Amino acid sequence: MPETQKTLPKKADAARRKKRRTGFLVLVAAAAIGVGAYVGFADGSDAGYAQEDVVREQSFRAVHEMEGGPRIRFLPAGQPQPRIEIPRSSHSFGTIGAKDVVTQTFVIRNAGQAPLTIARAYTTCGCTVADISARVIPPGKVALAKIRFDAGFHDTRGQSVQRGLIIESNDRGTPKAEIWVRASVASF
Repeated sequence: MPETQKTLPKKADAARRKKRRTGFLVLVAAAAIGVGAYVGFADGSDAGYAQEDVVREQSFRAVHEMEGGPRIRFLPAGQPQPRIEIPRSSHSFGTIGAKDVVTQTFVIRNAGQAPLTIARAYTTCGCTVADISARVIPPGKVALAKIRFDAGFHDTRGQSVQRGLIIESNDRGTPKAEIWVRASVASF
């Protein structure tokens, strides 16, 4: 059998497979756009929110300042209440370099029946900041907290470090919630 007759079916099969694969990817993309992208964490755990549930109003940056701040104003007892829920409240960056800057995003959900108001948020060290997408979270919605840890801010070479974000809100049951990140900083 001539060489061209052997290669033509192989090329045609490859073209058909490529066309099917492209069609499948287009279908998946269309489904994600039509339904709204459902977001999960990089480690495979379930973040449990869709992009349209993220509140992005009155964003602010939490820094290391542990004193002062506005008083928390709780809603009157007997009325619908907010309830803060943080599906995953810790993350390990593993081993990082002595000058690395790493980030991780966390979900802050209002699982209550009234707006959740973050009265104050701060980090446990100057090497850590958090950008929070909203100060007020309506019932059923979420805010995102992107925590940034700078290993080179202090000399932390050869140490295991843990840094936190403290969130004070109008949730009577949990007026203070915590999110923690940790890393082993390489000694070189």
